[in-house]
Amino acid sequence: MQSPHKGKTGLVRLWNAFGYSMAGFRAAYKHEDAFRQEAWLAAILIPLACWLPVTLLGKALMIGSVLLVIIVELINSAIEATVDRISLENHDLAKRAKDIGSSAVLVSLINVIVMWGLVLTA
Repeated sequence: MQSPHKGKTGLVRLWNAFGYSMAGFRAAYKHEDAFRQEAWLAAILIPLACWLPVTLLGKALMIGSVLLVIIVELINSAIEATVDRISLENHDLAKRAKDIGSSAVLVSLINVIVMWGLVLTA
């Protein structure tokens, strides 16, 4: 079965996709504590990266590493919501999926520390 939204093309598809993306941001911000914390961290770190006296490449690495955290957290939140939709029972595979998603977020946060540390000490 194909989604009825898949037939849309051009500007209508782009506008619809933008709306779905904004709904996703709102849902993540409303329902996910970790996303809210990381969004506020990004709101501080991204302007800070722009302000610091580092090369454009350094700024790009610093901002990119922060945006990667947001991306990974959104994917992790989607995985958690999907797992919870399937069942709220404790299950080894559900725990594994959630733990792996959480690990991905941790790696992305470590990446921020490493990138910022390397750029600022270069």
